[in-house]
Amino acid sequence: MGRDLRDEMRALLDAWAQAIVANDADRIGAFAAEDWVLVGTGGIVARERFLDLVRTGRLTHEEMGFEVLDVRDRGDAVVVVAHGTNSGHWEGRPFHEDEYTTDVFTRDADGGWRCVVTTLTPRAAG
Repeated sequence: MGRDLRDEMRALLDAWAQAIVANDADRIGAFAAEDWVLVGTGGIVARERFLDLVRTGRLTHEEMGFEVLDVRDRGDAVVVVAHGTNSGHWEGRPFHEDEYTTDVFTRDADGGWRCVVTTLTPRAAG
């Protein structure tokens, strides 16, 4: 795996995190494929459901950051494993997450990367 791809994926995750912290559903959606899903302890959330939660203000983020741990190049797909932290509000209640993320990106028609699935795994304390 080349350093250039690792740096590209780190920059992509950072830009996506900025869109999420801005609570801008349109910017967030630009990073995700039409059929993107988020898989976590709450189940599977489809792209439009996630974006609607942001649009309505039911889900907001104030902080998000990633440390890229591994990047696997599979040609037209890239798997990125990162340690992520984020905080915000869910239906008015504050939250803070410390988790591992696994994102699968594929090339879109314009040659850019779009995420097709994100899986969140809570990081064990200690």
